[in-house]
Amino acid sequence: MQVVKEYVQRWYESELDPDEYICLGKSGNRVDIEEAATGDRHNVLTFCTNDVLGLVQHEAVKQAAIDAIITYGTSNSSTSVLSGRIDLHRQLENEVSSFKHLPHTQLFLNAWMAMQALMDAFCHLAIPVPGFENDRETLILTDVLNHGCIVSALAHAGTRSGKMFGYSPRVRVRAYRHCNMEDLARKLKRYVNPGDRIMVVSDAVFSMDGDIAPLPEMIDILSNYEGSVLVMDEAHASGALGATGRGIYEHFGILPQDAIDKGVIPLIMTTFSKFGASVGAAISTHVAELKPLLNVSPTSIGTCSLAPPLTAAAIAAIRQVKQNPELVQTLQDNTAYLRRRLAENDFDSIGETNVLPVLLPSDINPKQFARVLLKDFGLWVSPIWFIAKPRLRITVNAMHTREEMDALVDGMVAARKLVCKPATATISA
Repeated sequence: MQVVKEYVQRWYESELDPDEYICLGKSGNRVDIEEAATGDRHNVLTFCTNDVLGLVQHEAVKQAAIDAIITYGTSNSSTSVLSGRIDLHRQLENEVSSFKHLPHTQLFLNAWMAMQALMDAFCHLAIPVPGFENDRETLILTDVLNHGCIVSALAHAGTRSGKMFGYSPRVRVRAYRHCNMEDLARKLKRYVNPGDRIMVVSDAVFSMDGDIAPLPEMIDILSNYEGSVLVMDEAHASGALGATGRGIYEHFGILPQDAIDKGVIPLIMTTFSKFGASVGAAISTHVAELKPLLNVSPTSIGTCSLAPPLTAAAIAAIRQVKQNPELVQTLQDNTAYLRRRLAENDFDSIGETNVLPVLLPSDINPKQFARVLLKDFGLWVSPIWFIAKPRLRITVNAMHTREEMDALVDGMVAARKLVCKPATATISA
């Protein structure tokens, strides 16, 4: 452990460690928090929650979770393939399938497990079956800015939950430039071998840059490879994109069936931690045979199924989105308003969604900027300081009022004056 101790000590000295805050209670976008290091308490206006539609505190959603506990208890205490599957799971899968226009859905505890399960199921199938042999290799292409759950799953795509299986053909993973369709087409042409099973994986909305994958172009490119698979991670798209919040396909005015009609197999991963007022994830498909493989993947068969209150909360949240599409419109209006106000005050915001990164000058430490916002102005945003372009990661939700968004912009303007280094005067000869 000496190496760990030395590393963490240097980590602290370099101020790369995140500030830790403990939530003590919340009401709307007002949150009571405690600084873990000092014990100091603050009541702050949050712009770092992923509760994009404000459903975490919705009475119907909370009551659904309570009712599920009364009926089923707090846990299923088993995996879904043994004795841990309940009717709520079937209801949630049906709700997701209807919402995403794909008939077969499998639940998981989180996105990381869902992506690993998909790699295990697609690349390596499940268990050796007498009389069956697969000799086709898999080629996977991934956007360089994909979420960590995708990166982690692909890092292990050549194995099956860490174990090498002799019957599993080779898996090759290649990255393409961020949202660069010329590079995607070029990489496919370069790396596809005859007989390859092809998969392309992408975030729908990129979690750090807030931009949107060019889905129609991706489908057009993959249509040249009959039977290729296109996986869209809709964690930040569900509830946020499209007129009714159904995600990236609705945003572009198409359906998964349009991809199918072009010979492309669409898979959608939905997560419940943003629009779904819960936690957990799901993968949806039109290929019925994929679901049983996902259900017996190592990440499913060795893990307790999604707990009853979490499942019920997600069901209730999705139903609220279906019944109240105005929530989605409010979120999109708030996004446009805050982006406009930031631009008016010379903040460099990138992307186009409610995930709103604000790039900062190189001489401003995002961590320090966020501390000033919190302690001096009661505004809570997420600083990102360990990547190439330092930024504040702001998330807008449907509950934010214009007064609250104005308060954020005013606070950022004032904080910028406090943390910016004064320009050095030049003296002419």
